[in-house]
Amino acid sequence: MSISEPPVESLSQRELRNESGRVLRAVSEGRSFVLTNSGVPVGRLVPLDAPAAALPIARPARRQGGWAALAIERKVASRSLAATLDDLREDRL
Repeated sequence: MSISEPPVESLSQRELRNESGRVLRAVSEGRSFVLTNSGVPVGRLVPLDAPAAALPIARPARRQGGWAALAIERKVASRSLAATLDDLREDRL
């Protein structure tokens, strides 16, 4: 947590239910809460204009595989594409 972020208070599900008016006023004033259920954190209640929390990078992305790794062999056509299209167009007439 950086120095510029306001302190986050813990708020139980019961407190939120019983004191929702007070909690919503506090959020509209810029305060943030971590919602808990039986003491276990389950969510965060923050003002809409609050900056999004930065996601930690657990490991850098690595590129593996791709189309080249599939080793697909191209088939050679016995006829040209133009000849095949001409035959298909003749069927419509």
